[in-house]
Amino acid sequence: MNLNDSIFFIIGTTIILLVVAIQQIQADEMVHEFKNPSFSGVGTSSHYLTIENQETNRKQAIKDEIEALRDELEREKTNTVEARFMRNLTSRIYANLARQIEASLFGEETSKSGSMELDGNTIEYEITDEEVRVTITDEDGNVTEVIVPIGGFTF
Repeated sequence: MNLNDSIFFIIGTTIILLVVAIQQIQADEMVHEFKNPSFSGVGTSSHYLTIENQETNRKQAIKDEIEALRDELEREKTNTVEARFMRNLTSRIYANLARQIEASLFGEETSKSGSMELDGNTIEYEITDEEVRVTITDEDGNVTEVIVPIGGFTF
């Protein structure tokens, strides 16, 4: 290999390396784009809809949680020992009153008429040969009348 061939070889290799290097250096223009649709405008409506749905669901979840806590507090308040005792006592008192009223209306020692006060309501009864008439007058003066025919029932 002579000197001319060596120079051509070096120059040729250099040119080939420069061409390859220049091909590798070529690049596209750099463009900045926002990823958030609020800034770029691409998909903005679906982005806003998603945000609105998330906010609405969260608000509803908070309302449901508050309502559940209120219900739980109400249950705890009505399930105390005192509240259960009062419900049981009231139930027994009303049952006893009903039994006494039934005995005075239909028992062996019946009275033909009578009256009593119960929670601000006036209960009056009258027994005739054909019917039993019960009149209930509430605190506001509203009157409810129940008429039971005596001869219509056979046991």
